[in-house]
Amino acid sequence: MRRIPVWLKAVYTAFVAAIVPVYVRQYGWRNFLWFSDVALLLTVPALWLERPLLASMQAVSVAVPETGWTIDLAARGLSGTRVIGLADYMFDRKIPRAIRALSLFHLWLPPLLLWTVWRLGYDRRAFRAQTLLTWTVLVTTYHVTDPADDINWVFGPSGSPQQRIDRRVYFLLVMAMYPIAFHWPAHFALTRLFPGPSDAATLDRAAATATR
Repeated sequence: MRRIPVWLKAVYTAFVAAIVPVYVRQYGWRNFLWFSDVALLLTVPALWLERPLLASMQAVSVAVPETGWTIDLAARGLSGTRVIGLADYMFDRKIPRAIRALSLFHLWLPPLLLWTVWRLGYDRRAFRAQTLLTWTVLVTTYHVTDPADDINWVFGPSGSPQQRIDRRVYFLLVMAMYPIAFHWPAHFALTRLFPGPSDAATLDRAAATATR
């Protein structure tokens, strides 16, 4: 039984296909190491394959950070207050307004992932699997990106390199922070909000039977 509508898969895939070349031209391919962009890309196979683990991993990855992005955007837009710095680029007039508008996917991607997890079920293995993926992305980011870009904040908090402690020590702290501060709270909430994949499938079959 298909649980994700084909039209939604097609529309989402078309959006990703459109945004990738624009982002590569504007920001370069390394920009896709940001976890929000990793989630944007991996949600394509998660939707088409309807794999609970893949969808659950992306929900664990971005639910907390994207909430921070939204708060940052709202605070900066409404009062001019810089809360975190995640959404600073949304107010950079050097970036074309149309390209900044594309980044509004940060607002609707988390709800889409939560809806997908609700449909497919939350796979409890997501916390461990996403932590391994996160560490892989962080190590890659540390070695292949420019510290001035500070992608995923691997070189300093709030988007700029720090100088207070050895950067290798700081990086190890970042690797510890992601699963503790971001992934675990999301995993804790999702475990309690959504059934597992087998339970979700059972509920779907029961609903289908009831409507016959």
